[in-house]
Amino acid sequence: MSSIGYNVTRVQFKGNDRLTLGIVLGVLTFWLFAQSMMNIVPAIQQDINIPSASLNLAISLTSLLSGCFIVVAGALADKIGRVKMTYIGFILSIVGCLLIIFASNTVIFAAGRVVQGLSGACIMPATLALMKTYYEGRARQRALSFWSIGSWGGSGICSLFGGAVATSMGWKWIFIFSIICALVGMLLIHGTPESKVVEKGRHRFDYLGLCAFVVMLISLNLIITKGSTLGWKSQPMLILFAVFVVSAIVFGKESYFKRQNGFIDLSLFKNKPYAAATFSNFMLNAAAGTLLVASLYVQQIRGFTAFQSGMLTIGYLIAVLAMIRVGERLLQKIGAKKPMLLGSFMTGIGIALMALTFLSNTAYVVAVLLGYILFGLGLGFYATPSTDTAISNAPADKVGIASGIYKMASSLGGAFGVAISASVYTALLSSGGATAATIGLLVNVLFCLLSFIAVLIMVPRNAGK
Repeated sequence: MSSIGYNVTRVQFKGNDRLTLGIVLGVLTFWLFAQSMMNIVPAIQQDINIPSASLNLAISLTSLLSGCFIVVAGALADKIGRVKMTYIGFILSIVGCLLIIFASNTVIFAAGRVVQGLSGACIMPATLALMKTYYEGRARQRALSFWSIGSWGGSGICSLFGGAVATSMGWKWIFIFSIICALVGMLLIHGTPESKVVEKGRHRFDYLGLCAFVVMLISLNLIITKGSTLGWKSQPMLILFAVFVVSAIVFGKESYFKRQNGFIDLSLFKNKPYAAATFSNFMLNAAAGTLLVASLYVQQIRGFTAFQSGMLTIGYLIAVLAMIRVGERLLQKIGAKKPMLLGSFMTGIGIALMALTFLSNTAYVVAVLLGYILFGLGLGFYATPSTDTAISNAPADKVGIASGIYKMASSLGGAFGVAISASVYTALLSSGGATAATIGLLVNVLFCLLSFIAVLIMVPRNAGK
């Protein structure tokens, strides 16, 4: 394989508030169709009549597809241009939303979720790469804070907003608003100079590694979401297990032997802060299953409406929006490690409070409100230090790929966290809704613990200073 040289094309342009807002809207349009779905499951089932197992798969499908292709999109953004890739993401977002709006059956609905996943794959690494390129020092940390508000805070905004819209206007209006966000974001980004990497020599893309990776993740997701429905020892499950094992072996061999030229550049993980930020980010995003389980439980078992369920998350929304800028300042003063540790710990405590399903209605509402506040505080402390740790440790010629892997961790963490949490909750419903919710939520506490351990062991004390 030929040697490759890189030259990062840049112009004398500094990121401004207009570009930042356009990028944030790009991230928000993803969350409008990704996170709002958590809060409108009953409404969708009544309207389209999708079976629970299929809907659980469709919900996780967007994050799964985003995670599968986000590294490819990041590498492609480096090659054809980060601004151009962001535009492609906006267009796919609009197409995906239109498919969801006009969906009349499971197939069209799932197709919309697939297109939306590809949209997220384009937007996330491209916008992070633009921030690395056009912002420096504290200006970059400030821009990343707003990006985190769109990414982490967007989940809270869209959960509350989605519940209110679904109750008062109908759930399809969520996706109409998502289209509006995409159009405004495109207008704001218009005029931004292109940023890309000029590649010298030919680089042969690892198509086999990509295909094996996609097959591996999809088969694993099907095992998780369909196992209890089809039966763990059924023929379809055994076939899926075999497909997963074979694809995992192929992907492992491709990644090992091709190393830097593989689908996932393993050399990036030699940097411990980057590796820790990426893994802990995966595990903390897996805790997104909390929002689905808590929403399903209060609506299906305690009789809350979608709006009431969304209102329970208001403390999360306020806390995460307020604390992200605090996390930025803590990063500048004491480094990244302590805010990341504190964030993982507080998020886990918040989820543990939501798992107290034996409480009476009033007491449980109080516990959930407090739990969501801690959940938001934790993510707010964690978001900017983690993102800055990953991006600042990425080589300039691989920032698109590195950003893609970091955001792949977010997407796949969310996809598998939701799939695992939903499967645990659904499988245990026969034992009682409270028991199912408690165990489903405690699984998410475990995710937070693993995130905490990764930061504790691998992130150096002076990271981010």
